[in-house]
Amino acid sequence: MEYSAINEWGSRILRTISARLQQTEAALIKNASQLRHCTIIEFLDQLRINIEQHGRSTEAQALGHVIVLCNTEKDLGGLGIHHQSWPAVNDATLEELDFLVNAWLLAAKTRKLHYDQQHEDGGAPIKRETDAMTLAQKILAHHAHSVPRASGVRPGDFLRVSVDWIIASELSWQGMSNSIQSLDAPFQPWRNDRFWLSGDHTVDPRNYQEPTPQKLLEGIRKAKYEYKMTENQGANHTIMHTEFCRERAQPGMLVLGSDSHTCSAGCVSSLAIGLGAADVSAALGTGETWIKVPESIRINFVGKPQWYIGGKDVILYVLQQLRRNTFAAERVVEFGGAGSEWLSFDARFGICNMCTELGAITGIFTPDGITKRFVEGRRGRMYRSECTYFAPDEHAEYISTFDIDLGSVEPFIAIYPSPDNVHPITEHLDMLFDGCFIGACTTTEEDLVLAALILQVGLDRGLTLAPGKRIVVPGSRPILHNLEHLGLLEIYSKCGYTVTAPGCSLCLGIGADVAEAGSKWLSSQNRNFKNRMGKGAIGHICSAATVASSSFSMSLTDPRDLLRDVSQPLFQSHLLHCQRARTNRSPAKDMDIHAMSAPAETQPCYSNPKLHFIADHIPRSAPEEQHTGGRLTDTILGRIYRLGDFVDTDAIIPGPACSTCITDDDLAAHCFELVDPLFRDAVRTSDQKIVVAGKAFGCGSSREEAVRALKGLGVTCVIAESFSFIFGRNMATLGLLGIALQDADFFEKAKHQGSIRISISERRIDLDNDSFEFKLDAMEVRLLQEGGLVTSWKKHGTKVFAKLCQERSERSEMEVLRGLEW
Repeated sequence: MEYSAINEWGSRILRTISARLQQTEAALIKNASQLRHCTIIEFLDQLRINIEQHGRSTEAQALGHVIVLCNTEKDLGGLGIHHQSWPAVNDATLEELDFLVNAWLLAAKTRKLHYDQQHEDGGAPIKRETDAMTLAQKILAHHAHSVPRASGVRPGDFLRVSVDWIIASELSWQGMSNSIQSLDAPFQPWRNDRFWLSGDHTVDPRNYQEPTPQKLLEGIRKAKYEYKMTENQGANHTIMHTEFCRERAQPGMLVLGSDSHTCSAGCVSSLAIGLGAADVSAALGTGETWIKVPESIRINFVGKPQWYIGGKDVILYVLQQLRRNTFAAERVVEFGGAGSEWLSFDARFGICNMCTELGAITGIFTPDGITKRFVEGRRGRMYRSECTYFAPDEHAEYISTFDIDLGSVEPFIAIYPSPDNVHPITEHLDMLFDGCFIGACTTTEEDLVLAALILQVGLDRGLTLAPGKRIVVPGSRPILHNLEHLGLLEIYSKCGYTVTAPGCSLCLGIGADVAEAGSKWLSSQNRNFKNRMGKGAIGHICSAATVASSSFSMSLTDPRDLLRDVSQPLFQSHLLHCQRARTNRSPAKDMDIHAMSAPAETQPCYSNPKLHFIADHIPRSAPEEQHTGGRLTDTILGRIYRLGDFVDTDAIIPGPACSTCITDDDLAAHCFELVDPLFRDAVRTSDQKIVVAGKAFGCGSSREEAVRALKGLGVTCVIAESFSFIFGRNMATLGLLGIALQDADFFEKAKHQGSIRISISERRIDLDNDSFEFKLDAMEVRLLQEGGLVTSWKKHGTKVFAKLCQERSERSEMEVLRGLEW
């Protein structure tokens, strides 16, 4: 059959589909001449129908999704082709269309392969009654290849789990790709449609021509085409968490991200956990990871908030009440309670986003009608068709339970340099600032709309603008699009705000926006650590509403005065406009992929996790590795370097070094350079290679470069009262010994520059005449023996987590550890 009658680009796409489906072009197109004058959408839809008729429903659905993307505006993440003819569309867009057809058809194949692999092992599903479990326990049990007992999982269990999504930024992708390259082996993601990559941390249209951003931009471009990624967002389309949570994450999913604010996806009841780059790289290649089932705390929201109270003030109130790295430290924070009905998706996003500032592993909301309605409003069927709604059991056990009265929440401010140094703004009125910043991932669309309406009231009152800098950064292009259509960007401009492309901006302070040394800022971001916004800059954090009201006088102002004149109906009308823009699906009526869902039920239908039980599950080392030292020296000798509580990763390795340094030695040259410049010489020349610190060492960012900087400098061990979850895991993953020790006597006697001896086999620390015992988890020992996760990955390939979590006979964890001694 002659296909020259079809447009050149149509013929090319036809060849792409033919190759992917391994079917002849004649089987896909019966009458090519009928398609000569078709629009692009009509052409693709005819192919979709023919593919469906050949019994390839999965591939037809994938092509249907490409049609959805064609009908979606560019600002909203689509191609914006609509019903255009071939000549009306430029070659670059058609090139992208061909790529997406290829990528989504490949995704249909990898989805099936992943499904088949998941059902190869794991034993038969359990149908008996199980122990009472928390929400996190249910999701982990559901994703486990096998559970250690027929009754479910408990805190402390080691599990090998499958993952649903991997997310990364262009900056963390640099570290991930370095880990992948070190494998010296071919690499492909386990699924090309479940890797979300967004350029947001460093890159900005204003610095695209600079060497470091160019390198990072090339990295995400290369990943897109090499891995045929369906979810590569390119540069500055969205802050990585914003559109991922709005449009991708689904209830019951397990998400891993190489960023500490991955926890944001708990707003849609995903269990979303931030890890280091090497950890996330291994999960990307295998579709698996390991986890020690964490404990949970429960926060029940009660009462009703004022209409203008958003998620930011709620989480600041939680931080004030609980304090960081206390009850939530290395635990999951589960949110629920009757007051949750007053918390929108955006409010929940802001709350979960800052659970990492609490010191938690993650935060997650119990799914409810708000969750269900939000997810079912999405355009693409595949982003709303894999929801699994779990609810915690009535008698689930929590370490602590708290009631938070939303009626007590008021505008708060977290005073530099701690996110839990929270006070009502009325205690610090008239504090002066050099700049006001509204932005970062924690600032939602709802926040931006309300802040703009506050600014309009200020303009209407004739308030003057004091000298100072004002910056607003919407979280994504779809949000920017909505603000522009509502006329709200114009309000920001009238009030002296510079509107920049979506990105981290001043919240990270390593891109185009960097705060000057000594400058004082009021910001709606989520962290106010030292040097976070720029070397020597000072930042206090609050809600976008408070920033907006304060930006006229450049002094802290209670927003409630201006809020009295903000029209609540207008605010709700604007939010409804934004909702309609997000849920406006394709008008096509003859494609099931596009069909509108039936009206949502008020509450979701809750499921029980599908548990797979293999009797001999407890992880242990392989026989040949017992009683051998592996790569870890049995005895460590040296002198102590003392550090305090809450040493964050921004202090250990400044953000700018993460974007420019490649090797551990490069990173070591910047270790503690801004806060403790004597540290490097002490480690190198005075043999102070053992760090002894206080609480929550390594809190803050997920950057594994902090561990690598310490290793590159020669640090052999870190002993602390506690570690942040991500930092502690990064140490084991990268082969650096970390010891958590809750013994006040040790920390009193461990003096700066004092001598210390650590015996790994005896699990003992010696200080002069005093000895202190410590424990190590089985997985920590295994990874340390292997020399870190990447080394183990090289050795075992895609079976790395099956090997690390090797199931053997029933033994207690202490027996496992004794078996690992050498």
